[in-house]
Amino acid sequence: MNTIGQNVKITFSGESHSDFLTLAIEGLPAGIILDEDLIRFGLAKRRPKGDLTTGRIEKDEYSISSGLTNGSTDGSALTFIVPNENIHPNDYENLHEVPRPGHADYPASIKYPDYVTKSGGGMFSGRLTVLFCIIGAIAKQILNEKGIFVGSHIAQIGTIKDHVLDPVSVTKTQITELEASFFPVLDPEKETAMKETILSAKAEEDSVGGMIETAVIGVPVGLGEPLFDSVESVLSHLLFSIPAVKGVEFGDGFFFVKSLGSAVSDGYKYSSDGKIVTLANHNGGLLGGMTTGMPILVRTAIKPTSSIGRLQHSVNLQTKENVTLVVRGRHDPCIALRAVHVVNAVVYYGILDLILAPETRKKWN
Repeated sequence: MNTIGQNVKITFSGESHSDFLTLAIEGLPAGIILDEDLIRFGLAKRRPKGDLTTGRIEKDEYSISSGLTNGSTDGSALTFIVPNENIHPNDYENLHEVPRPGHADYPASIKYPDYVTKSGGGMFSGRLTVLFCIIGAIAKQILNEKGIFVGSHIAQIGTIKDHVLDPVSVTKTQITELEASFFPVLDPEKETAMKETILSAKAEEDSVGGMIETAVIGVPVGLGEPLFDSVESVLSHLLFSIPAVKGVEFGDGFFFVKSLGSAVSDGYKYSSDGKIVTLANHNGGLLGGMTTGMPILVRTAIKPTSSIGRLQHSVNLQTKENVTLVVRGRHDPCIALRAVHVVNAVVYYGILDLILAPETRKKWN
């Protein structure tokens, strides 16, 4: 249930307000010298900051309990332990009676009756995305050395839209700049408008959703294992594991439904350096579940935070009455602001898992 990956398996454990979280990674090659500065930077980007995010600040100071010898991976399971220190379990003491709208409280209480003793969403909490950021940083280190780079920007917050990436010519410079930013956007002027939208929602005790656009460059042609381990299948599975993700599309995505085939055919040509490229990239660098060598483009929709300070409707599971409630606790007015860094990490990990498939490893190592 908490393990995923065909070639690099990861296992998560822990909960939002438990003593600690753990990440076990199996399948990493031995001899990798971990760049822990990269891991810490990935964690820092995800960490809350200022008025735009939750008031719950965790240091994310992890320890490594196995899998590392003299600073290098040794082939055994690489295990991280991340303490939870800033916890307020009393904020969630009535979840067993009154489930929060938009959260997993009600279905989880039916599926896992013991869940009612948990706090802050338990294993369904976004707090566990800290573990994605760790494996994502490790995958980034490995893939960057192979010339593969992943970058995302906040494409939309509410009604405020950023520029879109050029689907044919995403550059390493663009990726590097986006990866270095805590609020990655292509148009700096949009950052101010987005922040104002978030603060406006927060002032109204409300929240706002967002869209994240991601590009992957440097991936060789033919990556992906159709039918069921296609690139889209692997990345979608992982992206939908991020709490609050409600939509994933590749290339033109849902725009295809109102397109003509002649307009989105992605014809081929030889480039000036003799490579085969497509004239456009409506398919987001993917055909038949495999990479075409063009930038992989994926957009991820993030719903507004369900925990808001407004009065909401619910039920009392013990008295069987309709009730109202105001959710307590510390919550983000816009999850997309921090989720953009989690999406990067997840995509990096998904590409690494595909690259390390036995047949692929033989071809591209």
